[in-house]
Amino acid sequence: MTDGTDDSTPRPRSPRMARDERRAQVLRVAQELFSSEGFHHVSMDDIAERAEVSKPVLYRHFPSKLDLYLAVVDQNGADLLVAVEKAVAGIEQGPVRRGDGRDVIAAIVQAYIMFVEGAGESSALLFESDVTHDADVRARVEHASSEAAGRITAVLSQVTALPLDDAGMLAVSLIAMAQGAATHRLRQPSDVGPERTVELVTQLAWGGVSALIRPDFVYEDA
Repeated sequence: MTDGTDDSTPRPRSPRMARDERRAQVLRVAQELFSSEGFHHVSMDDIAERAEVSKPVLYRHFPSKLDLYLAVVDQNGADLLVAVEKAVAGIEQGPVRRGDGRDVIAAIVQAYIMFVEGAGESSALLFESDVTHDADVRARVEHASSEAAGRITAVLSQVTALPLDDAGMLAVSLIAMAQGAATHRLRQPSDVGPERTVELVTQLAWGGVSALIRPDFVYEDA
């Protein structure tokens, strides 16, 4: 990687783009580099060179490397939250029928498995970030995971009647299972495909959650 001290060598320029297109392109490049090299081993020079833009253009979009890193994290976090929101929407909007609870657990597990499947190593920017020395930065990096846990907590509390603190512990445990299985598949490829992984983790998780469903929970039978 370059040390960021020499701009004397002209670098090739990519075709002119609209501002939003250029920003999206820089984000894609930055995501690839941060994912493969880590925050501390990537310079703005590296990103500018890979994106084929000048440093002034790069800094017009992102004032610092940290701003660029957090923009990448925010984008990945938004993708994860969309998947989680879709997973929990059914049970919140109702009506809730018998079997829906397991379907929601499966949807949450699938949200994490497929997020990692699509994001690849860039999922580590949310789950295994190396930029955690500053509390404010750590909170920003962990924002999506915290929001996802909060949404899942609300749903689990609704169907189990457990206090929010207890439901929150279940939520983070469920997330840890799904996230761990997804990351394992990424790092240790095997013949267990994503669909089978979702089924196995769901079976394990639902075996525990189903025992906590409150006895007075009202279902609307089909």
